[in-house]
Amino acid sequence: MKIKTKLAFASLILGVISAPALSADPIIDGKVDCIAPAGPGGGWDFTCRSIGRLLSNYTDGQITVQTLNMPGAGGGVGFAHIISKRSDDAKVLAAASTATTARLAQNQFPGMDADMVRWVGAIGTDPGIIAVNQNSDITSLADLINKLKQDPGSVTFAGASAIGGWDHLKILMTAHAAGVPNLNQIKYLSYNNGGAAVTQVVGGHIDVLVGVASSSKGFIESGDLKPLAVLGQDHLSAPLDNIPTSFELGVDVEASNWRGFYMPKDVSEEEYQWWVNTLRTASQTDAWKETMVQNGLEPFGLFGQEFDQFVSHQIDSLNFISKEIGMIQ
Repeated sequence: MKIKTKLAFASLILGVISAPALSADPIIDGKVDCIAPAGPGGGWDFTCRSIGRLLSNYTDGQITVQTLNMPGAGGGVGFAHIISKRSDDAKVLAAASTATTARLAQNQFPGMDADMVRWVGAIGTDPGIIAVNQNSDITSLADLINKLKQDPGSVTFAGASAIGGWDHLKILMTAHAAGVPNLNQIKYLSYNNGGAAVTQVVGGHIDVLVGVASSSKGFIESGDLKPLAVLGQDHLSAPLDNIPTSFELGVDVEASNWRGFYMPKDVSEEEYQWWVNTLRTASQTDAWKETMVQNGLEPFGLFGQEFDQFVSHQIDSLNFISKEIGMIQ
């Protein structure tokens, strides 16, 4: 590596953030593959391409990231590729999200589990949100929970995922955290996308929306949707920062669609920690913060062991919920 490039990279890292500085002579350089385990245009593709541009810019071209779209089995093809083909390759990452942990929790990757890869970090999230029509008689999360406790089938929810998918699981996780019994009696209707689900609730055809902040924002700002809670610990960015969080309301549930990465299991500890530090650094730059704002994401940074523990806990929780509703044995 040229001395000039080393100094540029080191000064960038030291000057942009207060996170632990990276080495001026990174142990990873050159071309890196980022596997997006789906076709172009989706969330995993966005995650790979966004972090690719960021790393290339902020290493003065020392790292170039190539996105490899690898669709199939809901992310299972990409997961299997990392395990079987790139098991000790430190120059490959794979994009992941809550959809990844949900499928692992439901044993949708046969013969594979979360311990077969290393979880590097999460760099942003699209928070889950519960909202109702502006004229709804449900005025708070407490109202909703009370209705579900009295009769789990008395309220119908709309979401963009299939039965047993992430939007469905969000409301089940919320109800479970609040002590609602008989989760399998909760009514949930699946729509093709978030916009269709929002329209059904705004039109008064479905009682409650369980979705994400990014696709609900405009309807909340217009007054067509009345938000009951953000499903997590952190408030949304302004102008939606006055929406209460589920934790504030006494329901300890984290149900956001995080964006992050895993990598092969057999890389060295030094290589793994380099990637942990690199992603931590990248997630705190102004460039990434601007990317999040432009794409409706909120800050959500977990790295290394902390992220690994989070993934393990989320899989356990989703596995329990999936068993409760009969998705798996």
